[in-house]
Amino acid sequence: MQFGRYFEEFEVGAIYKHWPGKTVTEYDDHLFCLLTMNHHPLHLDAHYAATQTEFKRNVVVGNYIYSLLLGMSVPDVSGKAIANLEVESLRHVAPTFHGDTIYGETTVLDKRESGSKPDRGVVSVETRGYNQDGTLVCIFKRKVMVPKRPEAAPE
Repeated sequence: MQFGRYFEEFEVGAIYKHWPGKTVTEYDDHLFCLLTMNHHPLHLDAHYAATQTEFKRNVVVGNYIYSLLLGMSVPDVSGKAIANLEVESLRHVAPTFHGDTIYGETTVLDKRESGSKPDRGVVSVETRGYNQDGTLVCIFKRKVMVPKRPEAAPE
């Protein structure tokens, strides 16, 4: 089973559909909020969400959805990464609720060889997350430094 890709294996325009999806539970959301000290009642207080918000229910904290999608992409994109260089953009397009299932896919946007180290390159990708209804909920672009395929050992 392959885990990540070498620089040569990325093709601009390729789309990697990440599997499996993940159903987000109330526990997942609350644990993430508490671990990261995000105590906003929109995420933790069902009564507050029902009476004080437009959605009338808890909304899953966006950084959990981003983190989930980033993790889903590791086997296909950054499993061999030397470094995650930057997140260029991150947008939460629609809310996610407890019980929603998130699916992800990543498109290779660009790739270039490193200007300073010949054994690696930089790959630019865009990851999109959808719920079970196909609604886009999160999208982000990032750059990942990955190694080139090792040369065959001399015989």
